[in-house]
Amino acid sequence: MSETMTDAEPIAQEAVKQAVKRMPCTEGTAAAGAVLLFDQIGSTNTFAREVIVNGRLPLINDGRIVVIAADAQVAGRGRLDHTWVSQPGESFTVSFAIAVPRTVASDATVNGWLQMIAGLSTLDALCAVVCTDGDDARQTHRDSASFDGVCGGEENQIAEGVCACTASESDALQLKWPNDIFCDGKKLGGILAEMVTLPNDPQSVAIVFGIGLNLCVPADRLPTAQSTSLQLHYQLPGTFDDLRDAIAARIAQSLRARIAGFCDNPHRCAVSLREETQSVCWTLGHEVEAHFTDGSTLRGKALALNEDASLTMQTADGNTHVVRTADVGVLVS
Repeated sequence: MSETMTDAEPIAQEAVKQAVKRMPCTEGTAAAGAVLLFDQIGSTNTFAREVIVNGRLPLINDGRIVVIAADAQVAGRGRLDHTWVSQPGESFTVSFAIAVPRTVASDATVNGWLQMIAGLSTLDALCAVVCTDGDDARQTHRDSASFDGVCGGEENQIAEGVCACTASESDALQLKWPNDIFCDGKKLGGILAEMVTLPNDPQSVAIVFGIGLNLCVPADRLPTAQSTSLQLHYQLPGTFDDLRDAIAARIAQSLRARIAGFCDNPHRCAVSLREETQSVCWTLGHEVEAHFTDGSTLRGKALALNEDASLTMQTADGNTHVVRTADVGVLVS
């Protein structure tokens, strides 16, 4: 990285200083000046995209990661133009950007796994932060060192028992295809992945993962009856800043290692990623409704996660349908 955000506008300089002060663990996972923390921002993903595209925050394909965080997000975006608004001290609103080979990002047979990797990395972080080694035989604590060289969980123990650390079976942390984090069968947060062109590297692109999580949202302020917040399930350690920093640092570590392994051999890693994701996928086996960008819907049972990370559904007439891009909600019985 030839320059840092401290060479840019004053608002970014202050955001870099805030990150050093309030997100020291995360700041330690990235290059100098590559972690920014704003008091308030429209959208962390939008900001990340803009500063990468115009070269104000150079990003090259060397495994480094850029992190943009905010105390409050007033124009956050979700999948299919859903909105996400957060209040200080309640929600995790952080975007992570990393460069990958264009050949991987444009390969439809494997690029769906990039978003799944972000979800798995988020589970890695949550399980590591909210669980401690104790008397409960089902609890496991992940050592950050185990992230090194991970390829979808095939080369070490990171994938095994992803949520064995949960306080109870009902509190399991899981993924809802394609982009949500669930806890106890309710939505804890979501992930928006966007591809961004790198101005000086036609062989690579940046992937920006915007991750939003309800960490300390009061029950009476949750957006829907099907939403939840982490503090309703776990006794959380430290202050809100401590919690955000710990989760962000773990996500950055896991993302970097998982994506490096994936880009080395995408098709081989897709096999192990599929196995790992199936083991923590809340969607599979449930009745679901898919909402498509053209306004149409499809109801059926989620049968399988496919080799390209798409989802197979079976409708009431017995026909099967492959879903690649949609907002898929689990129907409440």
